[in-house]
Amino acid sequence: MNQPVRPKGVAPPAAAYELAVVSEAGSRLLHTAGVVGTRPDGSISSNIGEQTAEAWNTIGAILDEAGFETTDIVSYTTYAVVGEQLGPVMAARDRFLAGHTAASALVTVPALAQPQWKVEVAAVAARHR
Repeated sequence: MNQPVRPKGVAPPAAAYELAVVSEAGSRLLHTAGVVGTRPDGSISSNIGEQTAEAWNTIGAILDEAGFETTDIVSYTTYAVVGEQLGPVMAARDRFLAGHTAASALVTVPALAQPQWKVEVAAVAARHR
């Protein structure tokens, strides 16, 4: 079972995430690549919120295929292009995670590998055997 670490005497997280998460030894681990918001048909929205939702949908499909659940996510890193609104990114994340929290980082970058990409998410999940 994955347990959040919430030390006393430190500032709480700034949003819906944990500062750290401990996973049991012997857990099965899943690491995703950086996932972007490309739809199954290969198209991509110009809207960062829609791209983020699609990226999380893809992560959900990866989790399902590998026998993991959303609640197995222990950490994720979100990369968003500088100048884009971050509210829709966090809203899409929160809808997907549905109250589940994990360790998280949100990094703004000047660009991603393709000019149409505005956001990319990489996740780590751990499931106790």
